[in-house]
Amino acid sequence: MKRILTCAILIASTFAAYSQSLGYNDLGILFSKDDNYGTARFEAMSGAFGALGGDISSFSINPAGSAVANKSTFAATLGNRNTEYTAMYYGNTSVNENDFFNITQAGGILSFDSASSSDWSRFALTFNYRLKSDFDSFFSVQGNSGFLFYPEHLQDQSATPTQFDRSLNQSISRETFGESSVLSIGFSSVYQKKLFVGGALKFHNIEFNQRSYFNEINDDIDENILDVVDRENIFYEGSGFSLSLGFIYKLNQNIRLGLAYETPTWYQEVFEDYSYSFDMAPVNNLNIPKYNEGIDHELFVYKFKSHSRVTASGAYVFGKQGLISIDYTYKDYKSIRFNSPDFEKENQSFLNDYRNVHSLNVGTEWRFDKMSIRGGYHYEKNPNLISELGGNTNKDNLRGFSLGLGYKFGSTSFDLAYQNSESINYNSLYNLGDIPITNNTSRISGTITFSL
Repeated sequence: MKRILTCAILIASTFAAYSQSLGYNDLGILFSKDDNYGTARFEAMSGAFGALGGDISSFSINPAGSAVANKSTFAATLGNRNTEYTAMYYGNTSVNENDFFNITQAGGILSFDSASSSDWSRFALTFNYRLKSDFDSFFSVQGNSGFLFYPEHLQDQSATPTQFDRSLNQSISRETFGESSVLSIGFSSVYQKKLFVGGALKFHNIEFNQRSYFNEINDDIDENILDVVDRENIFYEGSGFSLSLGFIYKLNQNIRLGLAYETPTWYQEVFEDYSYSFDMAPVNNLNIPKYNEGIDHELFVYKFKSHSRVTASGAYVFGKQGLISIDYTYKDYKSIRFNSPDFEKENQSFLNDYRNVHSLNVGTEWRFDKMSIRGGYHYEKNPNLISELGGNTNKDNLRGFSLGLGYKFGSTSFDLAYQNSESINYNSLYNLGDIPITNNTSRISGTITFSL
């Protein structure tokens, strides 16, 4: 039995089965999210590396890219992310900020030339840890919507319960933290110095915690106050795996084409630990005592399958001077599934209320002796189709740009990247999408790379 059913049973004798935490459809999208973390070079070019290869993080887009590297390479990246959340609530605006700092990538490519005169002239073994998404966020809003959930006190034993049907104020906050990451191991090779092929096995991990707070204050015609507080704390943990295959073909010295496919990620067990408390303060003027109820650490286990993705890529290389690269990615969000009969409604919603999406990543790099200058642009449609939540309006699509520098010191290089992106999330309380939140995110990353 999933968490929403438990909540409904708990308070069915009172009001609606209200929950201010993220729903399972929201979680399905969140757990499938990939923010394209990688090396600073990769991020500076907005991750457009599907037809280029050579960089350790290109392996996350197209596993054939590792065989492009002529030398064994090791890299580690530190990243900082700052997000400003601007939340609107029935005419009121609040602004909150959140910072995240961590190791976002570490890995290496072991490149070997073939000992024989075979057409397969080089092969590479790759291992890489990469942060997929960090879930640290916070927003808080308050105001008066004019709506209410709780018109009566649950301890009011009178024949005609007092109606606290005048809405005075609501306060809502939600804090999330955790991350999803992936450890990838792969093999790639090059045939006749033109065709690069590769495959990878990826091990995914999710840790996600959300804490929600909701306070509703209403009064009656005599101005007696009903003060209600609702708290939820939910922790999720899961691990899964996926496979990826890809190739890169050098059409000539300038043009490169790439194609890659990654299977869905299969999470065999997702653990959910759910806690909940509900409190109504006493109304002393009416001799109504306080009321409280709750759940303490109820556990749920289920299986989950994310979307798959296909990436088609092209690049034009201007000799040693520079390059332009484009990646187009297709993600089938409608195929996301929770594997349990309890999730029939959510699985049907993925089919009816969500769409498969397209994303575009464009990057460029220009070299000046030992220095490189980079830039990029990225755009991705939101899979949501519900118009009240921004679907089909293009308001909730993700778009942004990136910039970066690199400098080479012999066999060592240092790279910096800056990314900025903006999107809108539509959260719901009394009505669909009544808490729109604009997310303005800036990321700075630095990578040190050693070549052997």
